[in-house]
Amino acid sequence: MVTQTASGVKTGGATLPSSEAVATIGVQDLKSARSFYEEKLGFEPVEVREDEVVTYTSGGSKVFVYKSSFGGTNKATAATWLVGDVDAIVASLKKKGVSFEHYDLPGMKLEGDVHVAGDMRAAWLKDPDGNILALVSE
Repeated sequence: MVTQTASGVKTGGATLPSSEAVATIGVQDLKSARSFYEEKLGFEPVEVREDEVVTYTSGGSKVFVYKSSFGGTNKATAATWLVGDVDAIVASLKKKGVSFEHYDLPGMKLEGDVHVAGDMRAAWLKDPDGNILALVSE
């Protein structure tokens, strides 16, 4: 069935806003990345494809971690998790040896490893390839 949207675009049924999005994180060393995502962050692989791609689930979402020669070159946040208690997760991950990034961000103050702006609390960490991951309060 073809429908026309308010902007005049014809679609064949499925649209991007109604489709699932997946966090896709490139890494150069998949073995090291798997150790980090599984042992430190607590993810369990739901699918492994030829030692090139590992799929994890996170809530109702998926995270693909895949081998790439460009892994770790992104200087911006690669994936963000919306969580209920940033401070508790930061404390738990610190006990597992995860370190957190500290940024000088306008309008935010730093409380330990958590950046605070009003009711929003956020923390950033890096995987072994340097991909930036964020935890943000819901």
